[in-house]
Amino acid sequence: MIEHPSPKGRSAQLPSWPLAPTHAGLAALACWAGFALVSAMVLGGWSGSIDEAGLLFWRGGALLLPRGPVWLLEAVRDVTALGGVVLRSAFALAGVLALWRLARAAEARALALSIITGWAVEFALKLLVGRDRPVIVPHLTEAGGASFPSGHSFNAALVYLSLALAFAALSPSRAARAALIAAALALSFAIALSRVWLGVHFPTDALAGWLGGSAWAFTAAAIAHRRAMP
Repeated sequence: MIEHPSPKGRSAQLPSWPLAPTHAGLAALACWAGFALVSAMVLGGWSGSIDEAGLLFWRGGALLLPRGPVWLLEAVRDVTALGGVVLRSAFALAGVLALWRLARAAEARALALSIITGWAVEFALKLLVGRDRPVIVPHLTEAGGASFPSGHSFNAALVYLSLALAFAALSPSRAARAALIAAALALSFAIALSRVWLGVHFPTDALAGWLGGSAWAFTAAAIAHRRAMP
């Protein structure tokens, strides 16, 4: 990850960014390609065996309940809640307000626009595809609406990665910036996995959601960086 240098004498006026626009753009392209591939598998009817194997991987017994200790179920529910509407919206709003208070109004507006447009795209994709939720295993949490892509997965990647990219720019340390972005990717991926573990999404729903949300966040970061350059 390389910070794009600012021209001499103008560094105070320009925001800093954790990724050069080329690097953010390449990350976005990789995520979009992955999203397109998974979408093609689902729409083409080629994901059935992968989805079934993924849902049954950690299930066992006559009732197809998840393997592992009892406390693990509550832990997974706690993780999945981080991708729910209430918590992710609270974190997004807190991030926008924090950037505004730090006198970074441009970054605050870019963050808000990225998240709002991303939510709209995810909702439109659900309506367009209209995939039913899996019934292979019992659902271990409440879930409604269409299944593809996973809203928790898409919006968790969108919100937490967008926040990481925005706030990583405030640190002069490359290691700190990389750690923050990696943590956001890991957290959002854990949320995506939790949706499959709880039986409310197919693995391809969760993977497509995570890739799509990440792609939107990286794309927004690349565009915002280019607009900030003189």
